[in-house]
Amino acid sequence: MTTTTSKSMSRNATLVGAGLGLVLFLAVGLLPTVLYGGYAGVILASALHGGAVSASFAVNALIVVGMVLAVALVAALFAAAGAVAGAAVGVLASGATRTGRSGEHRA
Repeated sequence: MTTTTSKSMSRNATLVGAGLGLVLFLAVGLLPTVLYGGYAGVILASALHGGAVSASFAVNALIVVGMVLAVALVAALFAAAGAVAGAAVGVLASGATRTGRSGEHRA
């Protein structure tokens, strides 16, 4: 197998891993991320406005910003972890195709 084919296989595995990481985020992490992001927004609004918060536009905007920021950051974390896992699988798969059964390196 040539080097460009090996790099292409590794890159494809990285992209597939990132996609699977995002799918895993949507399945497992979206709801808790929105919940904790909203909670962080409430804490931020409480700290900025002092004490209990009322339902004003600024407070609601801070809560939504907290939710959106949390979703974006955690989705990026899942995608990066999936890409790393996919790259590792790609490297292992390309290494397995380049070596023979006895472990000798094929040209």
